[in-house]
Amino acid sequence: MNIEPELIQSPLNQAITRNGYTLRVDIYRLEDETDWLLEAVNEDGTSRAWDERFATDQAALDARIETPRAWAARPRG
Repeated sequence: MNIEPELIQSPLNQAITRNGYTLRVDIYRLEDETDWLLEAVNEDGTSRAWDERFATDQAALDARIETPRAWAARPRG
């Protein structure tokens, strides 16, 4: 019987609002791994997962905040 490793959520997970748009920032890792993964989900439910892995959850959060492409204004309609 294979037991799947538990998903560890970072306490740094949060919603960030900028320019009137809110992104949910999810930072997580598997319990048997040390590197953290980063995913951002916009108001429409579209997610963007980073390919790179991060040594700390803080490093993942810092990468999220410093990525201007994800904050590009969307047309409102």
